[in-house]
Amino acid sequence: MLTARAPGKVNLSLFVGAAREDGLHPLVSVVQPVTLADELTLEPGGEVDEVRCPGVDGPNLAGRALALFREATGWDARPQRLTIVKRVPVAAGMGGGSADAAAALRLAARAAGGAPAELLHELAATLGADVPALLAGGRVLMTGAGEHVHRLPDPDPFGLVIVASPAGLPTADAYREFDRLGRARTHDELDAREADARAGEPPPAVNDLEPAARALDPAVERSLADLRAAGASAAMVSGSGPTVFGLFPTLAAARDAAEATGGLAAEPAGAAFNEIGTA
Repeated sequence: MLTARAPGKVNLSLFVGAAREDGLHPLVSVVQPVTLADELTLEPGGEVDEVRCPGVDGPNLAGRALALFREATGWDARPQRLTIVKRVPVAAGMGGGSADAAAALRLAARAAGGAPAELLHELAATLGADVPALLAGGRVLMTGAGEHVHRLPDPDPFGLVIVASPAGLPTADAYREFDRLGRARTHDELDAREADARAGEPPPAVNDLEPAARALDPAVERSLADLRAAGASAAMVSGSGPTVFGLFPTLAAARDAAEATGGLAAEPAGAAFNEIGTA
């Protein structure tokens, strides 16, 4: 049996351009995985590959990842059972499903005896915008529509408080509202933000999807205010929302603030957090 953690993520900055001809939006984002993570196991199963994810109904992106890996590599091992214990909120802007898909690719590659990193990245890019960033592990700069990933140095330690909304927010709804608000960045603005991130500039606490999330879920504004009142140096929406997070100088400070706000304390997760284990 192989095990892996699938860390959720926060977007420390997220700049969004107008939709391309293919309908996808160009992005420039500093993505930080966190220690709030799903837990996955891969082991021989029954007659067909299956995914068990208690509490989450419907098709699972991790199952699609496993199928794509088999198709691309010709891996013909006996059917596998992939079990996912969810810790990351669902439809919350933290990339939980994408993290599971990335972890499933890593697990399948280990079970198959290895696979080229370039192939895994190509498969990740077909599964969704956040999957390549979460496959890489550690802090990354995400550009294009998510398919381009540039590894950034791990940050100095800090704490986060993550506050999930009672209701999920589909990503497509947030982008539709973003388009309606007409706040897309120009190509020049996106290029400048990418250059800053590559040069090591601290990510500005800006999420272009935040106004859309606030408009669609009134709880977002209240949670942001609660985090600021608890001492967060910055409070933001993660991804398309509605989860919000606050930044704190230490994990101890984050734990105190989590008690005050009803949130969850976490830390940045480095690349080593993605290591495969055995059980």
